[in-house]
Amino acid sequence: MPVKDGNSLYAGLTDILGQEFVSKEPEELYIYSRDSSANPPRPVDYVVMPSSVEEVQAIVKLASSKGIPLIPMGAALNLEGLTLPLKGGIVVDMRRMDKIIEVSEMDRYALVEAGVSQGKLISYLEEKYPMLQHSVPDAPPSATVAGSCLICGYGHLSTNYGTHAEMVNGLEVVLPTGEILRTGSAMLSTSLWFGRGSLPDLTGLFLGWLGTTGIVTKLSIRLYPRPPIRDMVIYMMQDSSIVPDVVYRITHTEVAEDVSIVGQERPEWMKGYQIIAAYVSAHTEKELDLKKSYLKRISKEEFKSKVSFMEEAPGELKEQFMELPFFATKVADWKKGGGFEYVGAIMPIDTLPEAWEKGIDIAHRFDMLYSYAIRVVEGGHHVLFTYSYPFNRADEVSMHNALSALKETQKLSLALGAIPWKPEVDGQKEIIKKMDKGTFKLMQRIRKLLDPGGIMNPGNWEVD
Repeated sequence: MPVKDGNSLYAGLTDILGQEFVSKEPEELYIYSRDSSANPPRPVDYVVMPSSVEEVQAIVKLASSKGIPLIPMGAALNLEGLTLPLKGGIVVDMRRMDKIIEVSEMDRYALVEAGVSQGKLISYLEEKYPMLQHSVPDAPPSATVAGSCLICGYGHLSTNYGTHAEMVNGLEVVLPTGEILRTGSAMLSTSLWFGRGSLPDLTGLFLGWLGTTGIVTKLSIRLYPRPPIRDMVIYMMQDSSIVPDVVYRITHTEVAEDVSIVGQERPEWMKGYQIIAAYVSAHTEKELDLKKSYLKRISKEEFKSKVSFMEEAPGELKEQFMELPFFATKVADWKKGGGFEYVGAIMPIDTLPEAWEKGIDIAHRFDMLYSYAIRVVEGGHHVLFTYSYPFNRADEVSMHNALSALKETQKLSLALGAIPWKPEVDGQKEIIKKMDKGTFKLMQRIRKLLDPGGIMNPGNWEVD
């Protein structure tokens, strides 16, 4: 349904951005009405592409005055419908705000605008600050840095340092009223973005809220040392019940930079196996050999015949596993039509065997090939378990099966006591059913306080 007073709204948006960066053309609206998932498209009224915080402010104030929904969007690569215009309105495409504003080598942080891509930051650091790196998520290079932080994403340094949300030093946010708020050390000085410190931590009001509390325009993220040498060791096992213990032993050595687990039905030789990849980085070959020797001992001395250890992974396998971003599989290519759904579950490590076996059952029940990727987080305090389901975009039955498998897996996650990661709308409703009632009431009160007009990505974190 077209928005009320559409001509006036369009005129106001073009006054702010110029006609070049405002669209109501059907072919462009169609693109923004959908994402890469199997979710059905939703009608959108306008698309805008601001280039400054001042333009974002003006857009928000205009939308607020007319009660028009706003849907902030980074690279639109999510697979959970989080940038779909569930109730119409204006999609705010942030990709023109792509400046790397500052890198502090001494304090190890980067201040970037919300549209900066992972690939751009990787290239910038490799060229100008080769001794520094940020935690790279398992996503295409065009995915935004801000997007991964705001959905509490994970990357190749999460085993030691936690989620990307925990790596945020501070944010600049345009609130639903059009006001600007800054968090962390930038609360005191807009030129200092080094940490969140002992101040009231308002950053959490925008992490995991799925764009319902404001539009982030800048953020500071932590950078970490980048040793020049990186390698890996691989463990293989067929008994999923011992995976938690193997991971515990690996993380207890405190020498692995990243620990990931993969299981899938293709290629055929991987079927039935759990593969653990432990990554090691070092400044010298001697240091690398010492760290790898600790990890080799786990297989040889503690698990013996139950765990196979690869002294040197096959060339093709090692090339895939060493990629940053990490793509252990090409799941979307498994069926014609190129698509896949996935759901993430954040869970205690001892839940893995049950999650593994029941997830395989769900995949097979809906005529899917299973594919799992698991990242160990914060030294083994918990894991992110992602279930992937490929589908054919040209086959409605295939798409329906993928969505059905996704929903069943979200229910399984909650039944196991896990936290569904970046859940789509149906998953959010399942979470709300189990959520502490006082907590959800507080969430509603916070949203009402920040967004009295209910314009920010409505339909998310709502009961109806």
